[in-house]
Amino acid sequence: MPELEHLPADAPIDAIMAVLDRDGALILDDVISAAEADAFREELRPYVEATQPGQDSFTGRRTTRTGALVARSKAARAAVLDTRIRAICDKVLLPNCERYQLHLTQLIRIMPGEPAQAIHRDRWAWGRYLKGIEPQLNTIWALTDFTEANGATQVIPGSIDWPDTRAAESAEIGRAVMRRGSVLIYTGTVFHGGGANVSDQDRWGLNITYALGWLRQEENQYLSCPPEIARALDPELQALIGYAMGSYALGYFTPPLPAGEGPEIVPPEFALGRVDGAPSMGSEELLRAVTAEKPGV
Repeated sequence: MPELEHLPADAPIDAIMAVLDRDGALILDDVISAAEADAFREELRPYVEATQPGQDSFTGRRTTRTGALVARSKAARAAVLDTRIRAICDKVLLPNCERYQLHLTQLIRIMPGEPAQAIHRDRWAWGRYLKGIEPQLNTIWALTDFTEANGATQVIPGSIDWPDTRAAESAEIGRAVMRRGSVLIYTGTVFHGGGANVSDQDRWGLNITYALGWLRQEENQYLSCPPEIARALDPELQALIGYAMGSYALGYFTPPLPAGEGPEIVPPEFALGRVDGAPSMGSEELLRAVTAEKPGV
């Protein structure tokens, strides 16, 4: 069984990227303390315990998936904005977009008796159309210890170069065994899947994923965290969940008001009261970014 490489939480970004480029996955140890992980779990417990299990083998009939965590959890907001994770996002995603975005937040609880999930690539959320580009960067924060018995994530290191049709053999599948407070980092291209829980304890993993800003989000953040909630968030977090232009002319809207009672083209920040109603399809900087190599546009 291959082992995932573990690095300390304060590892230099170059060291992290060397492993990620090679394996497609790694573990950062002790990103938060065990006590912080426990407090995180208790904050989310009411929502998790009220969540119904999945209704098919992929989502897991003994697995619950609780979302809308930006709206519900202060600890989740801090995790989304973690500077160490964002530095990795910058390296993985910014070469292919002007701004990346939060793709999903989900507390995945694998309960005893859940079999192993089918091995897959997360990028298949967009089908198999994107070629030669990495569309996302994923994290799973261990809020309980991850063990082979309780469902530690299955990961196939080095599978980023595999064709979509390649099936993993058991000897190629590693397990993301880690202490609570540690974080599994993996790309959308690496093959992986939830592990079987043959223990008598739940496994709690916080899945926070980021994606290129010009792709549709898996979790619709505008519905999970609507303007009346998003208004109170840190502006950086507002932008990350989608209340900002993804590029020039990408993400504006028209408030559906009676004729003459509102603007026609405004950026998403208008819904949060952060900008006035001046018509805008994006900043001059964003315009330059999309026209720089297109003289005469």
